[in-house]
Amino acid sequence: MDIIVCVKHVPDTTEAEVRIRPDKKDIEKEGLPLKINEWDEYAAEEAILIKERLGGTVVAITVGPPEAEATLRRVLAKGADMAIRVWDGSLEGSDGYVIAKVLAKTIEAKGLKYDLILTGAQAADDGFAVVGPMLAELLGIPHATLVKKEEILDGRVRVHRELEGGLEEVVELELPALLTIQTGINEPRYVSVMGIRRARKKPLEVLSLSDIGMGPDEVGPAGSWLEVEELFLPPAERVAEIIPGSPAEEAAKLLEILKSRGLI
Repeated sequence: MDIIVCVKHVPDTTEAEVRIRPDKKDIEKEGLPLKINEWDEYAAEEAILIKERLGGTVVAITVGPPEAEATLRRVLAKGADMAIRVWDGSLEGSDGYVIAKVLAKTIEAKGLKYDLILTGAQAADDGFAVVGPMLAELLGIPHATLVKKEEILDGRVRVHRELEGGLEEVVELELPALLTIQTGINEPRYVSVMGIRRARKKPLEVLSLSDIGMGPDEVGPAGSWLEVEELFLPPAERVAEIIPGSPAEEAAKLLEILKSRGLI
């Protein structure tokens, strides 16, 4: 079972103050910690679990600058066999369609064999959630999104998809196929010291746009279907009101507020 897993290096904003860049096209990333996209970590773990059960290879691919190699090294340390990073300065500002096209061109240019392609359901930074389905369409293979469970059958894969309202859908796809992985499908393993040492000896190839047969005019805002016009922080429209006094006084005041607003 040969598997390709697509991963992304994203800023970790969980405990950081987010600032918008002066051009309002992105956030200020300087000083922010960077990490593997949460959904992609589950996808990478699932790829390695399948390899451990059925044999085969796992190739990790990312589209990103040099610092994104930290994410690739993490996936290699977990058990992937090789990694590929694609980057060019003109890729800055690319939308999900362009990223999907770069991934497809990379797979084709390198002649990578695959039975499955796994991606995260979405990325934590842009939330596009379209790279996986678009990549599948560009490669001409079936796909399923928000996968919570997969079973490899003879020439097919049966997947359980998460739907709204706590519902679940079970579908079967012919291989090769692409799955976008939802968080919670597994428990991502810790990266061991031995895994880190082994990862240093595994191949990590860096490709340019010309290596995959693309030019600067096909990427970035020029090649994108979607362009971010402005990012902004949501305005604080309301503030909390602290009601002073004893419990009885607080309760009385709260009742007055609720009545004045027609809530009781």
